[in-house]
Amino acid sequence: MAQILAPSTQWQMRVTKSSLHASPITSNTWSSLLMKQNKKTSSAKFRVLAVKSDNSTINRLEGLLNLDITPFTDKIIAEYIWIGGTGIDVRSKSRTISKPVEHPSELPKWNYDGSSTGQAPGEDSEVILYPQAIFKDPFRGGNNILVICDSYTPAGEPIPTNKRHRAAEVFSNPKVIAEVPWYGIEQEYTLLQTNVKWPLGWPVGGYPGPQGPYYCSAGADKSFGRDISDAHYKACLFAGINISGTNGEVMPGQWEYQVGPSVGIEAGDHIWASRYILERITEQAGVVLSLDPKPIEGDWNGAGCHTNYSTKSMREDGGFEVIKKAILNLSLRHKEHISAYGEGNERRLTGKHETASINTFSWGVANRGCSIRVGRDTEKNGKGYLEDRRPASNMDPYVVTSLLAETTLLWEPTLEAEALAAQKLSLKV
Repeated sequence: MAQILAPSTQWQMRVTKSSLHASPITSNTWSSLLMKQNKKTSSAKFRVLAVKSDNSTINRLEGLLNLDITPFTDKIIAEYIWIGGTGIDVRSKSRTISKPVEHPSELPKWNYDGSSTGQAPGEDSEVILYPQAIFKDPFRGGNNILVICDSYTPAGEPIPTNKRHRAAEVFSNPKVIAEVPWYGIEQEYTLLQTNVKWPLGWPVGGYPGPQGPYYCSAGADKSFGRDISDAHYKACLFAGINISGTNGEVMPGQWEYQVGPSVGIEAGDHIWASRYILERITEQAGVVLSLDPKPIEGDWNGAGCHTNYSTKSMREDGGFEVIKKAILNLSLRHKEHISAYGEGNERRLTGKHETASINTFSWGVANRGCSIRVGRDTEKNGKGYLEDRRPASNMDPYVVTSLLAETTLLWEPTLEAEALAAQKLSLKV
């Protein structure tokens, strides 16, 4: 599609008229500089878009961006990634590491200017990055890596936007470890045209036809942004992210991908890494990524981050009773969960467009209009998982996953509250 095949303006390097008189590097000279780059290597095949310059010489930038340094040095590039001051923005910067590494503990801590990300005052701006998870870099290829980090003060205290630290505490609890919590997260997102911030494929200032033809569709008049979705899918697989699928969504210009099943803290690490990769791909394509839970008001679906959840006890025989007990606990902490499930979620959870009302907790079998959905197979088999449909697309996966574990495994309601909730929800536990 034209709107996503065009590279972003930063790659459109063009030669000015005055430079036409200069002596450009010839193709032979360039080939000698690249030396062995035409030979097969282990580098990623994720290619950077580039265009021809006005004088028809091939853009040299593409060759350098796709250059594999593996045959020439043991050094690698590590891209340190962290969450910024809004709690949803991803930041990153690069450093050279002397040799390939396999575990985050082999990497040095680093620092950044927290006053420029809204995470520290100017007079005491240093924030320390602790490497926590490593993924292969699909953009640079070779042995280069992406590093998911969390942020601390110089004294070693987690800063307020560091939600991973608290999640790690929950997932290190012996009760939680024994139950081996699994998560499957469905990340929805919307692609926007760069200058007008209007969904990809929509007429500027106008609307496409009503919802119906777009979900899981094919065709230039129904599917907008497939190249971005496919590029992201492959890049995540290359990186080692446990991505399990993708599909076009109900609103045109909106997509979803699924990550999981992932165990414990890994779920949050993989979602944040996948979001970073998606930001980079949309940056290259010249398209804006939005995680707004209701990007377009009116009769259009919002964007969520449905979280499928199970424990060891839920997956074993008799697990449906454990699931119903978990639903009871979730009903009693509905307000706490809603407050932690993403900004602007009240615009999405209206009781319409496959959502439950934000003010009312509900559950049902195969009912996508409920807070918690249980699948038909789970009911039939008497074991399985539940789906929490309340989280917004901009939720923090560290918060959501750890809160589910805390509420269902560590928090105990009073018997009176439990009895009242069971009666209200028509649950026999």
